[in-house]
Amino acid sequence: MSSVRPGDGTGKRRVVLTGFGVISSIGIGAEEFTASLRAGRSGVSPISVFDVEGFAHVNGCEVKGFEPEQWISRTPVRELGRASRFAVAAARMAVQDAGLDPAELAGRRGLISVGTTDGESYELDQLVAAELADGPEHMDPEVVRRVSPARLSTAIAQELELTDIEAPTIATACSAGNYAIGYGFDAVSSGEVEFALCGGADAMCRKTFTGFYRLGTIAPEFCQPFDADRKGILTGEGAGVLVLESLDSALARGATIYAEVLGYGLNCDAYHQVAPNGDSVAEVMRIALENAGVKPDEVDLISAHGTGTKANDITEADAINKVFGEGPPRTISLKSMLGHTMGAASALGAIACGLAITHGFIPPTINHHTTDPECRIDCVPNHAVEADLRIVQNNGLAFGGNNAIVILGKYEGAGTYEGAGQHEGAGQ
Repeated sequence: MSSVRPGDGTGKRRVVLTGFGVISSIGIGAEEFTASLRAGRSGVSPISVFDVEGFAHVNGCEVKGFEPEQWISRTPVRELGRASRFAVAAARMAVQDAGLDPAELAGRRGLISVGTTDGESYELDQLVAAELADGPEHMDPEVVRRVSPARLSTAIAQELELTDIEAPTIATACSAGNYAIGYGFDAVSSGEVEFALCGGADAMCRKTFTGFYRLGTIAPEFCQPFDADRKGILTGEGAGVLVLESLDSALARGATIYAEVLGYGLNCDAYHQVAPNGDSVAEVMRIALENAGVKPDEVDLISAHGTGTKANDITEADAINKVFGEGPPRTISLKSMLGHTMGAASALGAIACGLAITHGFIPPTINHHTTDPECRIDCVPNHAVEADLRIVQNNGLAFGGNNAIVILGKYEGAGTYEGAGQHEGAGQ
């Protein structure tokens, strides 16, 4: 069985997802994450990782019960920042979930791409606090060594002892996880690499919380995407890492296949620092669907960016209706459960989509009372529903108009999606 798409004429390899690593406020590991998605569990709690004195709203979605030493064995944990700990642990978890031996991967050409919004801003917060209190000479040198955002990817290579790799950190803010997956998809499908570890990671930090707070977009209690009474976002944290490999590779070793990556789309409109552009959002969806060789009426579910702000939800829902017409696919927001995990958001979204395809259900949008009539979508309020999902779209939208969409499909054998077109250069 060939991993080249039949009929597409490109000679490119089909790319599948075979391992998931999850660090989140609603679960650690794919199994716990799946159960929480199905149950509609909320990750909200009072923020404890930094001082919130003076803020009117103090809730967030922190990772609880994470013990980095359980997953990180070769790299001294003290050398890693909070976000890098999440990324490295999620990568180790994903490789284990895929049934891969790191020693075997060490001899193969690979890619590690991790998206982020803040890098190690949690550590930078500590350094700035020390400088303001006592002067720069009192900054902790160990904390200084943790702050490079490059560590989010290179520390994974260090931990897994991988040497024949490229390891970029992609800083396209809240769509960076999808950017990283698209980069890995191109590298695997072209044969440039044999495997890719892709995703996103971010840790909660005072800097980003304060920024959103000053924009007036922090919700007082919980996140209510697409609800008429929504009041904004909650900041969150975590990491999601996915194992991408060719279909031939997965079949040869008898791997479990969660889903197939059908294609992706990118654009950057630079319309405004923070406001989304509806036409651009609609266009990136069209780019992704064309790249995947998928028609709008073939999409069964959309995992929206869905931040819970007035501007994002109406703009995104309007763009969805432009592309898919009246009565679009069910459109959910995981941020109702996870909060906004920044660079990890669309990576965790892609994992949730893969798990939904595998286990046959649609996660709910929780905290929902009445859908905003301007949104015109079915957001699957409060309770998961069973569904046979064949094609799912995962949205990632970011400040500055950095937009990225990934399309996943159910793997059903050699003839799946015959004629689907994988085109060069999904980014426009």
